[in-house]
Amino acid sequence: MRYSCLICIFLLVFLNACSEKNAVEKEIVGIPMEVTVNRFDRVFDQASPADLPQLKREYPQFFPAQFPDSLWISRFQDTLQQQLHDAVNDVFTENSVLEDELTDLFKHIKYYFPQFEKPGIYTTTSDVDYKNRVILSDSLLIVALDCYLGADHPFYDGIPLYVGKNLTKSQLPVDVAATYSRQLVVRPSQRTFLAQMIYFGKELYLKDLWLPEASDARKIGYTEEEMVWAEDNEIDVWRYFIENEILYSTDVKLLPRFINPAPFSKFYLEIDNESPGMIGRYIGWQIVRAYMENNNISLVELMQADPQRIFNNSKYKPNK
Repeated sequence: MRYSCLICIFLLVFLNACSEKNAVEKEIVGIPMEVTVNRFDRVFDQASPADLPQLKREYPQFFPAQFPDSLWISRFQDTLQQQLHDAVNDVFTENSVLEDELTDLFKHIKYYFPQFEKPGIYTTTSDVDYKNRVILSDSLLIVALDCYLGADHPFYDGIPLYVGKNLTKSQLPVDVAATYSRQLVVRPSQRTFLAQMIYFGKELYLKDLWLPEASDARKIGYTEEEMVWAEDNEIDVWRYFIENEILYSTDVKLLPRFINPAPFSKFYLEIDNESPGMIGRYIGWQIVRAYMENNNISLVELMQADPQRIFNNSKYKPNK
């Protein structure tokens, strides 16, 4: 009898949570938002050197004054640039899908942060500058579409696999979400490893809210296999951090080992090659999730909350 009662209570809590989530999503869908993607990459592709003066007047943000006209003229005539534009047009044939994805993302951001203002959105090519594939400046969002052609695209030969795996069309809205999250998450004043974990945990938690249909693997940039490894080994990773007393360490070498994008995390153990990089971000994510589950605070408060306070009040227990 007692067991059956516990099941009933669990089901009631679960159904109530689902009902609240559905109500929120219905409200988000109703937020007025119209997104237009300006395909500067296509405009440039279809132009000629004679069009350069007009392009500079209409799109001054793409023509910094310190670069001479000869640079742009040479790009018009560069066959490699033409191949790059052709590849982009093959993958991004229509604007509607991209506009729908960004509309949904912006509606979610607007719901949770009402002060959000929709940016002007422009697409371009960047010679595959994957470190700067999304740029946000004031009210302007620029996306380099040549960084989202697919992990196996020939243009990405020579790029490390741990980077190339995320140069996919499906990752574009995730990268835009990450760019906006960095405007909202307060950088920690502490230099501890714990503070860095929780900083990125906050960023990933925003993706939970803004990209509810995305898998956890997409949000953090893991393959599904890497995600399974992180989930299955969470308790062992946490034990390693505790036993090696690194939570409050300020050793900068911990960042490339466990925080920064990398082919794998570096425990200096046999499991290294099996592990995904950024495992510290994953743990920070779970701590922030636990904190929000066990504390009644607003998102604005979370963005500003001290890492130590978050950790102390999270009641975090790693999955076994």
